[in-house]
Amino acid sequence: MSIFSDIGAQNNLPVRKAAVAGQFYSDDAEALEKYFEKEFNQITIAPNDKKVRAIIVPHAGYVYSGRTAAWGFATLREKNIYKNVFILGSSHIAAFDGATVFHGSAFETPLGSAEINAEITGILQQNNIFKFPQQYQIEDHVLEVEIPFLQYILEPGFKIIPITIGTKSSYALNKIAETLKPYFTEENLFVISTDLSHYPSYSDAVKADSTVVQSILSGNPETFDSVVRSNENSGIQNYRTAICGYSAVYVLMSIAGSSQGFAYEKLKYSNSGDISGDFDRVVGYAAVAVRASDKKEIDETNDTFAISENDKIIMFEIARGSIESRLSGVTYSLPDSLSKILNEKCGVFVTLHLNDKLRGCIGTFRQDRELSRNIQEMATAAAFNDPRFDPLSKEEYKNIDLEISVLTPMQKIDSVKQIVLGKHGIYIKRGNMAGTFLPQVATETGWTLEEFLGHCCRDKAGIGWDGWKDEDTEIFIYEAIILTENKD
Repeated sequence: MSIFSDIGAQNNLPVRKAAVAGQFYSDDAEALEKYFEKEFNQITIAPNDKKVRAIIVPHAGYVYSGRTAAWGFATLREKNIYKNVFILGSSHIAAFDGATVFHGSAFETPLGSAEINAEITGILQQNNIFKFPQQYQIEDHVLEVEIPFLQYILEPGFKIIPITIGTKSSYALNKIAETLKPYFTEENLFVISTDLSHYPSYSDAVKADSTVVQSILSGNPETFDSVVRSNENSGIQNYRTAICGYSAVYVLMSIAGSSQGFAYEKLKYSNSGDISGDFDRVVGYAAVAVRASDKKEIDETNDTFAISENDKIIMFEIARGSIESRLSGVTYSLPDSLSKILNEKCGVFVTLHLNDKLRGCIGTFRQDRELSRNIQEMATAAAFNDPRFDPLSKEEYKNIDLEISVLTPMQKIDSVKQIVLGKHGIYIKRGNMAGTFLPQVATETGWTLEEFLGHCCRDKAGIGWDGWKDEDTEIFIYEAIILTENKD
């Protein structure tokens, strides 16, 4: 059966019929409407005067990832008028050295036809990077599953530009981003279709996906690329891929992340184990929104804290060398020659895990000492001076996993609305009492903003659950560039 339809075709352009209706989502329009109504009625998004410019949403069957996807699309309810919607995904059908844009009349779904902006798709097809056959989109589900959400949530009148990317080449991806960047305007929406980890255990997925989401929230495509590569080389069992829509996310980050004034916000995380009950083999899902932001300081800080793969290797060599020297009773000396980032004066947290359980975590916000020295001291402190644990033994050390969180400078905030869960760590201080949570705590726990603040005040600062509401309480935010070790 042909996936194309001549019915309703305009200017002899094909209409792509639904390929996975009845498989990934219901092929009944009424059932779809009821499904969306139920899901969206359960979601409350905090008001935001900034229009959403892009969302990153999953593309599995609705039974598994539909609820998480709905969190992304729910951000569009208040300001839901867009001229064009660029839908980007990474090909699940074939590999090719560029992108394919569907130059047709419309995409059909059970909710009707989503009109394609044939003028834009025609222009894009004139660019060599977009000249690959649109047949690569025929059976692929990654774009199609997002369209019913758009048809339900947006005001009628928008047109779509369906783009599938078949390469991970940074050169090609930057070319694609360069071509699409002029379209990244307030009147247009970008929808990025991707799932996260395939197919580790539940606990491994939560941990690995957290680092990938954190790297997306950084807004830095190089950080994102580094974390994805690190995770995929980490030796996690059954870890097929860190993020199947890598190329689509990279393109978005190259467009928005390299521009001043865009902020990424994590909305929701889940994985298939939450639905199926199978915790041995899962797929991860996340929803992220990108909005314009007036705050540029953190973006500029991220540029200062770009960390190369070699920097990362040296950091873990310092951490492990410090611990090993202490275990052997000898003095550790830092390397003679260090890169710029290792000589930056900034804080750091070092975390130890043993058999996937916390075994120590100590950090410092000191900004009067080089990062290399802070790593050295915090690594030994986490191993031997965390009051929650006995000093690390040589036998335990053999199975220890390390995580290093490099901290950007703290900034005092005037309103808790400035906190972006998953992106910002918090440091709360009242008098001589203080406590902190790293950004990943919000991701790993799934806490709301109020829970994040309440637990930090009560459990870390010791000033009570509502301590953050006191006018004498000071709240600071910072970011953490989270690094995990590559396993041989």
